[in-house]
Amino acid sequence: MKLLIKGGHLVDPSQGIDEPTDLLMEGGRVIALGKNLKTNGAHVIEAKGKVVAPGFIDLHVHLRTPGQEHKENLTTGSQAAIQGGFTTVCSMANTDPVVDTGTVVEFLKAANAKVGLVNLLPFAAVTVGLQGETLTEMGELKERGAAGFSDDGAPIMNAGVMRRALEYTKITQLPVVAHCEDTHLSANGVAHEGQAAARLGLAGIPSESETVMIARDLLLAEATGGRLHVAHVSTERGVELIRAAKARGVLVTAEATPHHLTLTDEAMGTYDARFKMNPPLRAERDVKALREGLRDGTIDAVATDHAPHSRAEKEAELSQAPFGVVGLETALGVLMTELVHQKHLKLSTLIAAMTLRPALVLGIDRGKLTVGSPADVTVFDPLREWTVDPSAFRSKGAHSPFAGWRLRSKVTDVVVSGRVVYRDEQFMNGEKR
Repeated sequence: MKLLIKGGHLVDPSQGIDEPTDLLMEGGRVIALGKNLKTNGAHVIEAKGKVVAPGFIDLHVHLRTPGQEHKENLTTGSQAAIQGGFTTVCSMANTDPVVDTGTVVEFLKAANAKVGLVNLLPFAAVTVGLQGETLTEMGELKERGAAGFSDDGAPIMNAGVMRRALEYTKITQLPVVAHCEDTHLSANGVAHEGQAAARLGLAGIPSESETVMIARDLLLAEATGGRLHVAHVSTERGVELIRAAKARGVLVTAEATPHHLTLTDEAMGTYDARFKMNPPLRAERDVKALREGLRDGTIDAVATDHAPHSRAEKEAELSQAPFGVVGLETALGVLMTELVHQKHLKLSTLIAAMTLRPALVLGIDRGKLTVGSPADVTVFDPLREWTVDPSAFRSKGAHSPFAGWRLRSKVTDVVVSGRVVYRDEQFMNGEKR
């Protein structure tokens, strides 16, 4: 069946399109773009007053499957992604068991096919058991379906291991996604080492815990010619180091989260674990540097680092509560409200950071709506206002730092491979939970 999205404002950075344009799909692919396309019996989605974009791609999601389904499962995580406009997500490897064998990669892909909502690209671990010492079989993992490699949540402290991993990227052509943290510096810290932490009597995490590892990994990437992707950059100095490395020709890309782009450490005004994440919320100068990095392309992509935990875990004493917040369902609204509507960022730049640029990081044929491309589409109303209510989330996680915020911009329709999966803010295949 043909599907026509009519009357919307199409933003596709891959083609430089930012104007009213109709979009016609058939057989899971885009078959035509233009003004006033004829329906010819196609199913029509009227998109007047809405933005039509390539389906969003999230490079950094914790879906907690296998083994941690009390926090999230593939159904709830996929529904959260779709509700946020994400049609493709990259799952992290810190599960139980760890995604360090081809068997676990294939299990994830098969389980996701049964859910049938999002395109799932599993990241496999860089090291066996996330222990940071023995490399996984990276070539085999790629053959079995791994889209990249990351020990996220467990930084690779051994520089020799990191160097060898980067050397292997020249064979696999897949990035190593680095959680840049020197645990000797971050130690038992809870929040950014600054005035807010001092006022609350919290152990601080200095900016240098991130930046010294970014510097190390950039030097190793430069020496090996390997492909490095820096996860969840949070510091001004980190942005500067990545910008300089790119200028030297280092094969590095980077991401920043919605919470690091919009919140500072002052948000933790109380001992509230909704604001406990790793890396922590930083200072105002860091937020400004991240925004500038997103504007000038130093930061390639926005990624949510969606990290759900159970209510009991997050409601523990702050020092004992786990790091991590949820973000799939609020990302667009937060970024549109705080950056685009406030004129800190162009709409086209934001869309590029959520579509084309993450696709380029992964080397996949998505994030664009050229004729022949996969028909993954996100439609959203840029002016629709809504209040963040975690009890209404599809995710099992409810610990959002944006709870109670009034946001502007809401996803209304989502198409995956030419199939409408979300229409008028309702799922088309039931509401399993």
